[in-house]
Amino acid sequence: DVEDSIVATGSVRASEVVALTVESPGLLEVARVGDEARRLAEGDLVAEGQIVATIRGEEVRLAARTEATERRFLTAKRDYESKQKLFEAGLIAEQEVIAAEAALADARLEVERSRYTEKQTQLVSPIAGVVLELARDAGGQPLADGQRVTTGFTVARIAPLDPVVADVDILGPDISRVRVGLPARVQHQGWPEHVFPGRVRRLAPTLDVRTRALRVEVEVSNPDLVLRPGMFVEATVIVETRKGVPVVPREAVAERAGRKVVFVLRGQRVAEREVRLGLGNDEVVEVLSGVEPGEKIVVKGLETLADESRVRVTGS
Repeated sequence: DVEDSIVATGSVRASEVVALTVESPGLLEVARVGDEARRLAEGDLVAEGQIVATIRGEEVRLAARTEATERRFLTAKRDYESKQKLFEAGLIAEQEVIAAEAALADARLEVERSRYTEKQTQLVSPIAGVVLELARDAGGQPLADGQRVTTGFTVARIAPLDPVVADVDILGPDISRVRVGLPARVQHQGWPEHVFPGRVRRLAPTLDVRTRALRVEVEVSNPDLVLRPGMFVEATVIVETRKGVPVVPREAVAERAGRKVVFVLRGQRVAEREVRLGLGNDEVVEVLSGVEPGEKIVVKGLETLADESRVRVTGS
């Protein structure tokens, strides 16, 4: 098998990042996790719907007013039901029922508002992912529990890390060959034997004005969460693969007078053959014509060879 590929380098990032921000000012309290009830930390995994932090404080409790609004709602509900029965018995006018119904609707709305406000005191992750950043001030310093936070403060940034995205830059003629959907292989020098499969998911609409490179997004499978945002990686985008085609080692191909040739063994001599080449990589290249399957070719010492040169065979 042989493939036509494009090799490019770039960096890893999360496919999306969710920021959890404070809706009502108060005192920060980061969630506890595990049997030991330790404080949630950066790098921890969180599930969808998991509480990340709670904002506590008098202003939050006053803003919620949940208990008071629920009591008013129950009172309005009983009043409406009572007036409904009185109206059906012909003891009161319809206007009193309409007024009671309006009061009940207002009370229900107040309950919904107070419950929403109370809910905002809990910061819940809407996705499953990894905590990238947690409870840091504008200078990047960590905040302890009990520190006051204001509306709009970002408590946490959470991102799914499977898959991740590798942003790589492609230059020159390769720009016309890359397209969405092509398979790719991604590698990191920390795990040289580990290949992360991926696929091209997006091409930038414009080139970089400074480098004239095309930014290509490769979505990369990362089930073990080995790849992390910021890592430098090498991506091989596979443009085309041909299976079962004849190939020769790249080092067996020489150039003579502008022609690509190989040297085929004929006993103790060699025959120069012009070849037409197809797809290739650093190790092998496809041969479209010029040699037949099973023929033996020379792979070393091509610099001094010519047609009918005598050689000494040292290997099979």
